[in-house]
Amino acid sequence: MDNNMEKISYRLVYNRKNSLNDKGMALIQVEAYYKKRKIYFSTHIYVTPEQWDKKQQLIVLHPHSEVLNRMLEEFILNLQWKELEYWKQGKVISLDLLKQPSKRQQDSIRNLFIRLGRNWVEQSNRKESTKNNLYSTLSLLQEFTPDVSIPDISYTYLKDFESFLIKKGQAVNTIAKHLRHLRTLVNEAVRQDLITPEANPFRKYQIRTIASKHTFLLPEELQKLENLSLPKRHNHLQHTLDAFLFCCYTGLRYSDFTQLSVNNLIKLDKHNLWIVFKSIKTNIEIQIPLYLLFQGKAMAILHKYSRNPNLLFSLKPNSSVNKELKKIGELAQIQKHFSFHTARHTNASLLIYEGVPITTVQKLLGHQSIKTTEGYSNVFPSTIINDLKRCKR
Repeated sequence: MDNNMEKISYRLVYNRKNSLNDKGMALIQVEAYYKKRKIYFSTHIYVTPEQWDKKQQLIVLHPHSEVLNRMLEEFILNLQWKELEYWKQGKVISLDLLKQPSKRQQDSIRNLFIRLGRNWVEQSNRKESTKNNLYSTLSLLQEFTPDVSIPDISYTYLKDFESFLIKKGQAVNTIAKHLRHLRTLVNEAVRQDLITPEANPFRKYQIRTIASKHTFLLPEELQKLENLSLPKRHNHLQHTLDAFLFCCYTGLRYSDFTQLSVNNLIKLDKHNLWIVFKSIKTNIEIQIPLYLLFQGKAMAILHKYSRNPNLLFSLKPNSSVNKELKKIGELAQIQKHFSFHTARHTNASLLIYEGVPITTVQKLLGHQSIKTTEGYSNVFPSTIINDLKRCKR
């Protein structure tokens, strides 16, 4: 590039029209100056007067100031890059030429919703598992519409996103989960005044769900696992089998089971052993009397690991455990696909089958709502028969 040539100069301008919108915010624009002429480019970013530092040309006192300032910087860099490309092509530079749309420039603004979403999730105080779920939804949004901007999030957009997930073969409740995550992100955008409450598309959008069918093991299937003697070449599966059976007897989630330690084992006397912990998912304290459940079978498993009880709770990643359970199911000749979470469903189903009051099952599982527990209440046809027999006594 010729060092003597006249270059276009750029600067950020806030509230050029000296008028705030109904949210008390104004637009940030990029001013391009060349040969005594100016044009302005919208960055699509609005802030309040208190959030703009005129001297430093920076957004301040904003929850997303870091990412927004980075985007403003990129916007100007993209204009400069565009100018350089035209010089390389030998074109006569003009502001009108700069106005021509550039995909690179558009992309820096049009994926604003996803970029702000990632930034908000990263900075939030939510659990890592919740963050990962939100990141998963953001990745699907990126795949669906890489250039989605905030004004694009409309009722029609939600319908189209749902159709996209259906075409990907997602189940109804999985789609509902991603839509709930998207609703969380949209609600945050409303709180940050990036979307007006009136423009929130979820005000009229109904997220469809269907009643989940829980997978559980029948008593005879559980007995097959209890009686399973693993061949020598499959001894490495024993730890996973023990952990799965332990959770069938206790109803523990994978996330809660793997956070346990010997400190969660409370012994009232020689025989009365309890597990006491706070659930990762609900933050509810749960107390499980091991000696009273399933003839103390969970205590027998713990006894196998008496030298180092913490070893029992140290499992591989959930996905790896589920692969091992698939092999265990084949070895036990169980004609049913089951995962580690099946242990929790099995526990609840068997307790209800044995006549334990549903409110007690709710407390043992740490369900916040009795409705969740009721989903297990009529899983065995024999449960109905048992209940009727009790009525005749």
